[in-house]
Amino acid sequence: MSLERQGVPQLELESVIGFNGHVSSGLRVHPDTEHLIYPLGSAVILKRIQGGKQEFLHGHSNNVSCVSVSKSGSYIASGQVTFLGFQAVVIIWDYAQRSIYAELQLHKAKVEALTFSPNEKYLVSLGGQDDDSIVVWNIETKQAICGSKASAHISGNCLTVQYSNTDDNVFVSAGSGTLRVWKLDLPNRKIWPTECQTGKLKRIVKCVQISEDDQFIFCGTTSGDIMKINLKTGLLSNCGPTKEKYSKGVNVLRILKCGDLLVGSGSGTFTVCSGTHFKTLKKVQLEKGVTSIAIGAEGKQFFVGTEAAQMYRFGYDDFRAELISTSHNSAVKDGVICFGTSELFATCSEDDIRLWHIDKPKELLRITVPNMTCNSLDFMADGHSIISAWNDGKIRVFGPESGRLMLIIHDAHRMGVTAIAGTRDCKRIVSGGGEGQVRIWELLSHGHRLVETMKEHKAAINCIKIKSDSKECVTASADGACIIWDIVRFVSLQMVIANTLFRAVCYHPEEYQIITSGSDRKVAYWDVFDGATIRELEGSQSGSINGMHISQDGKHFVTGGDDKLVKVWDYMQGTVTHVGVAHSASITSIKICSNNRTLISTSADGAILRWRFPHPSPSSFVEHRV
Repeated sequence: MSLERQGVPQLELESVIGFNGHVSSGLRVHPDTEHLIYPLGSAVILKRIQGGKQEFLHGHSNNVSCVSVSKSGSYIASGQVTFLGFQAVVIIWDYAQRSIYAELQLHKAKVEALTFSPNEKYLVSLGGQDDDSIVVWNIETKQAICGSKASAHISGNCLTVQYSNTDDNVFVSAGSGTLRVWKLDLPNRKIWPTECQTGKLKRIVKCVQISEDDQFIFCGTTSGDIMKINLKTGLLSNCGPTKEKYSKGVNVLRILKCGDLLVGSGSGTFTVCSGTHFKTLKKVQLEKGVTSIAIGAEGKQFFVGTEAAQMYRFGYDDFRAELISTSHNSAVKDGVICFGTSELFATCSEDDIRLWHIDKPKELLRITVPNMTCNSLDFMADGHSIISAWNDGKIRVFGPESGRLMLIIHDAHRMGVTAIAGTRDCKRIVSGGGEGQVRIWELLSHGHRLVETMKEHKAAINCIKIKSDSKECVTASADGACIIWDIVRFVSLQMVIANTLFRAVCYHPEEYQIITSGSDRKVAYWDVFDGATIRELEGSQSGSINGMHISQDGKHFVTGGDDKLVKVWDYMQGTVTHVGVAHSASITSIKICSNNRTLISTSADGAILRWRFPHPSPSSFVEHRV
């Protein structure tokens, strides 16, 4: 990867939309109360609360699984997942320098949880279920002091660890049928566990918090109740609520200065409850399960993260949810910018299509189709409708302002609709399916009509592009063929074949050449008239190229793929002019806006990145408006 970036200017990143809401307690507020810290793919993002400026900590090779911040805020620790049998890294970051302070490797497959000691001398890390070990690290020497199996053979997996608030030698671990208080014996380099006695209560503990005076341990369980245990004696003090338990379990707990508890449940309820008898004092219902609660300035402001990849801000007094950030909570399948304007773009993933404003990355509209995945979408040229391809074999047409379903084409393709495009005159739709068929649909005032089915491809259609005169189109398929079709006479005009799974195809604006990309990591130029290969470029050193788009003047094109790099190319020279390094998962689609000012790329971790396009056309300084 480093070879590909040498001597090539970097693209300027303008903003990122994304947050991994599935990481337990992944959203944190830095002790300076000015920054939010949260994971996205294999990166850790620092976002300024006022103004929203973002910085990135890159160093992990796979998805971040846990995040912790030291008491003073000098250090941030993050752990990752990796493949079975390989070691998962824990990285300690120097917050002031925004750089890696130490890389610690001992755990296998996954780092489950991390916690700093109160005086920042030690870091405790917990491995996942395939590792099940606890390791204590010396932060100053960057070495492991000692380690131990996290839980006894007769109990289940350990799920969380939490350090004492005053003592560097005491921490607590908890999980499925296990709750232990550990003491660090530094002279002998050992940690000694003491089992806590919960009597007849058998619980799976998901989260642990220790009161400020280190007197009690509060444990949130999957059964929806909270256990209060005396830290000194290890005996159960109280358990509640007795009647109305938290639906889908307690995911996250935080203790307020006044002694009350903030509780986030798996069903999306966020409550303040009493720390003595667990009676609910305030309650708000959010979308999907709460996974993170972070306490902001002076304990009067809270930030809440949910599984729906949404962040909320709360004030303690009014306790009203203010939605501050939304993003996709699963892989973004496709992205498209509205034709003729550079203000709107749309993205699609599992369950939904979202419409965004390009300058302020703000969600304008969400169209939800439960339990279905949208594979591809396109704006009609007049801007009056969004056409979308779904895995249930249906084509759905929506209004871009209201999100109203205007038309549904049932059984459009047998194995799901995989690609879609609309003609410039807005009268026809060309769709491709998982079985390899290409179909032309005519849109009528009262419905639709299937005009023709064209069968030559043997595998799924991955990309469709239509010529500006709406008389020809090109389809790229996973069978290693790109076919140029006459969509007036419904015959194939030309076929180009390569030893690759084609992922993307683009017409040059003058429409005498097409460029293709796919799993062979090459970008190929082809002649439209005779299908001859004009040139082949080495597009990537690792992984397929999934997305490609060409600028309206035809001078530059952009690519993105499994190597996580956004590349801007000179079309005539065939050289990379700029590289964008920020994605932490495979890039799924990439688009240049019509005024050559902005570049939008989407990735498999649900992120949407906006870049400044480095070659603005002279007309881009005049505002395009439709």
